Amino acid sequence: MRSSPPTRGATRASPRRSRASLSATMTKGVAGEEHYFPPGRSIARMVHGERAVGLLYGQRALLIGALEPLTYTGTMLSTRAADKPFKRLARTAKVQETVLLGTRAEADEALAAVHRLHETIAGEIPEAAGPHPAGTAYSAFDPELMLWTLAVIADSGRAMYETMVRPLSEDERERLWQDYVLFGELFRLPRGEVPTTYREFEAWFEGKLASPELQATEHGLEMAPLVAFEQPVPPLARGNLALQNHVIRGTLPPRVREIFGIRWSPAHESSFRAITAAHRRARRLFPHSVRRGRNDYFFDLVSQTEQRRGGTRTPELQARA
Repeated sequence: MRSSPPTRGATRASPRRSRASLSATMTKGVAGEEHYFPPGRSIARMVHGERAVGLLYGQRALLIGALEPLTYTGTMLSTRAADKPFKRLARTAKVQETVLLGTRAEADEALAAVHRLHETIAGEIPEAAGPHPAGTAYSAFDPELMLWTLAVIADSGRAMYETMVRPLSEDERERLWQDYVLFGELFRLPRGEVPTTYREFEAWFEGKLASPELQATEHGLEMAPLVAFEQPVPPLARGNLALQNHVIRGTLPPRVREIFGIRWSPAHESSFRAITAAHRRARRLFPHSVRRGRNDYFFDLVSQTEQRRGGTRTPELQARA
């Protein structure tokens, strides 16, 4: 494993080579295994099968992910539904749950659609984005950018499970990371491009969070909190949304809160601890079907509410003419 991400401009895996790697990945596992992340064995399935995790980790990952300016800008330039960011977020969340919780057949169908889309995502940023000068190339198959995306998903899944359910043991964290390595491979991130162990990943990720290159563009400063905290939901669900947003803010690394200007006082911390402790106690009383399962209903609710209100007003992003 390398001790740092690949140098930009280094040779990157092409879609063709990635397809060959993906084919090999899809043949891994026990012959006849119905899931990539099997029930009873996969820690990722245990983590992401928790409804509270599925409803919260994506917003946390989005906020942290927006602090890699090239990844963020490339994603925004490639979106085809700028006025419906919640529809896009819901679609992404459903794909990820399908891969993590669905059958191999369901996962393969979802992955094929994602791969077709990613093959169209490449270009150059029209103006500087953080440390990246105008004209810097981006691609959905850039291993460095893919690793950052995987990293914020992995850290956020773990953080939300440990906040809302229980701490993971060192062995569980390692097994969870190995599941995420497979998850990345399924999206064509080569295994050789990621930290080998959880401890190596943790050290790498902490280094990224401390790096001066971690910053938000002007567009990201406005857009990321909007999508993370202003989900369109029916009026009766707005109180619950406020609680969810508080939990998300409380799990963010302090530097991330600082960059986005998210105020966090001892009083905020105290209420965060009280809310999450209450959830951990109460979840034991919930039926299994309430605690665990996929969140398609809630993702569709957000998407449909956005559609009914005519979309979402978002900041404009300059594109190359």
